[in-house]
Amino acid sequence: MTTEGSRGLHARVLDSLGPAITAGEYPAGSVLRTDELAQRFEVSRSVMREAVRVLESMHLVASRRRVGVTVRPAEEWNVYDPQVIRWRLAGADRPRQLRSLTVLRSAVEPVAAGLAARAASAQQCAALTECALGMVATSRGQQLEAYLGHDIEFHRIVLNASGNEMFAHLGDLVAEVLAGRTHHQVMFEDPDPAAVSLHVKVAEAVREGNAQRAEELTREIAVGALHELDILAP
Repeated sequence: MTTEGSRGLHARVLDSLGPAITAGEYPAGSVLRTDELAQRFEVSRSVMREAVRVLESMHLVASRRRVGVTVRPAEEWNVYDPQVIRWRLAGADRPRQLRSLTVLRSAVEPVAAGLAARAASAQQCAALTECALGMVATSRGQQLEAYLGHDIEFHRIVLNASGNEMFAHLGDLVAEVLAGRTHHQVMFEDPDPAAVSLHVKVAEAVREGNAQRAEELTREIAVGALHELDILAP
């Protein structure tokens, strides 16, 4: 079997096992027998072992000799892993997961925006403005996928422009939250015009070096996102 084919098989196993574990179908302490799983998914043991290694790297399971593969408690999962976030957002616990991640964003992104207003390069300011205008252009006519691309890039730039590598590393997490809201219809058919306008104003504040205004406006965006969740995912 080619390496590409093997990767496809192990991805298929992960796409089934990962969501099942994060949805609680296999409670903490459940033992997964690799031989049985290999049979069930009709894959080789080596493919199954590779899939288990990925789950181990996410702290979803632990392998022990003579015991097998044991599902770890949710408190031990790597909840910052983008794939884990994606799986959790696909499950029944989506509203709580979205709220948890949005609260995290509300704590981090306003501070990042304030720092970006002090540290962003001219190139980053121009890119931020371009993203904001892209959001305006795609905010009508149910162009949610196009809008999502601009929205994700906007928030990545803010986090990167903060100059704080810890904030910058959260770019993938924020991308998963924004994508999850769109792909699971936790969005209005067209984005809230007030939220779109706030993004434009954040770009202006960052470009002007107004840290306080950039932070305040970004906090408004976060509050608005939480309010949307109250309506769409109570």
